[in-house]
Amino acid sequence: MPELSPRRRLLVLAICCMSLLIVSLDNTVLNVALPSMQRDLHASTSGLQWTIDAYTLVLASLLMLAGSTADRIGRKKVFMTGLLVFTVGSVLCSLAPNLSLLIVFRMVQAVGGSMLNPVAMSIITNTFTDARERARAIGVWGAVVGISMAAGPLVGGLLVQSVSWRAIFWINLPVGLVAVLLTLRFVPESRAPKARRPDPVGQFLVIALFGSLTYAIIEAPDSTASVVAPFAAVAVVALLALLRYEPRRDEPLIDLRFFRSAPFSGATVIAISAFAALGGFLFLSTLYLQNVRGLDALHAGLWMLPMAVPTFLCAPLSGRLVAGRGPRLPLLIAGTAMTASGVLFAAFDAETSNTTRLFCYALFGIGFGFVNAPITNTAVSGMPRAQAGVAAAVASTSRQLGQTLGVAVIGAVLASGIGSSSQPQAFTSAARPGWWILTGCGLAVLVLGLLTSGRWARATATRTAESLQAPEIRQPVGTV
Repeated sequence: MPELSPRRRLLVLAICCMSLLIVSLDNTVLNVALPSMQRDLHASTSGLQWTIDAYTLVLASLLMLAGSTADRIGRKKVFMTGLLVFTVGSVLCSLAPNLSLLIVFRMVQAVGGSMLNPVAMSIITNTFTDARERARAIGVWGAVVGISMAAGPLVGGLLVQSVSWRAIFWINLPVGLVAVLLTLRFVPESRAPKARRPDPVGQFLVIALFGSLTYAIIEAPDSTASVVAPFAAVAVVALLALLRYEPRRDEPLIDLRFFRSAPFSGATVIAISAFAALGGFLFLSTLYLQNVRGLDALHAGLWMLPMAVPTFLCAPLSGRLVAGRGPRLPLLIAGTAMTASGVLFAAFDAETSNTTRLFCYALFGIGFGFVNAPITNTAVSGMPRAQAGVAAAVASTSRQLGQTLGVAVIGAVLASGIGSSSQPQAFTSAARPGWWILTGCGLAVLVLGLLTSGRWARATATRTAESLQAPEIRQPVGTV
């Protein structure tokens, strides 16, 4: 890809951030609309989980395919296709007559969304070749998540209150179309020097793993063991098959050698933990504010601001800290803040007081604001630029998988605790184990941030990058 002027690089960054905005906005907007959708479509708790997880599940399953495809046939081409599919899917969601079709159309959205974030991150990585500039760009990228958190609940609450929940999908149409036109005009085409072959078997195993695991978790509270057990077994078999099959391919869907790097492996698990906490936090908070406190969608959206604003403000600061001092300090701040917020909710019923709820929402927002930049920078900075798309896709997959599991696990715990009761106190009691799970996620961010940002961890990253650039003799599939 030719060297771009500073102004052109910033324009490319802005276009990539537009794609992140609509994908992130879609999740935050949807959370505020959940109670309204529940009433309109007569949905159960598991139905609400599927409206979120159908989207994040498809994203998580296809992100690595999208990243490798973009490296092979062209990042700009895949990026524009993703924008168009996502926009069409949004229009279909707004027209869905029932819950089943809404879930299907959310999956269409996700097919388009899978072509956006990892490909955009790959474009950014190849546009900002200087390490410090790239870290700052990733900080701006992370701030867009904060913007979506701030704007999403407000815009979503206003649309749900004044029009209907269907209107939340309309906002993707103008942003998506503008992004397509700007991409066509200003984003240069780029691809990896050596094309990677498709890996249909690996892709099938990833879909089987993520899909069966999510189904088993979500349906566990309302189904018998005989129904859930086969899906859990499929998940285990798919995981074992993936671990055995992928290392034997010359060009796997995901090169498991990536995980020899302690920082890369740590960033993957941290992403899963942090986004599981985010997914569970938004799910619990939205239902609590509207179903227990009795707030309408707009006022529930306003209550998300104490979390969203710190995320927006802290993300660029985190990017600058990563550029100047490395990922350790931002990860320590993130883990400490998220853990403290979870403990206050779980052990001290912080949600029952406006003051403590405000403080805990802000604390969680600070933690989440600091976590995104070190995850992304660690995932892509130690890898060869030729594999930037795949590395970025793994990082994005970890985020979506984390959010999927967060909503699935927290929702299952909540559904089990509530049972058939509709009393507010039943919700508060049932939510407490969920807050403890979120505390554990924050603690994982803290501990892994300490363990994977030291000198020995950086040494493993160097060795991994060297092994990825050097040819490696692999055994053919089926040999011992």
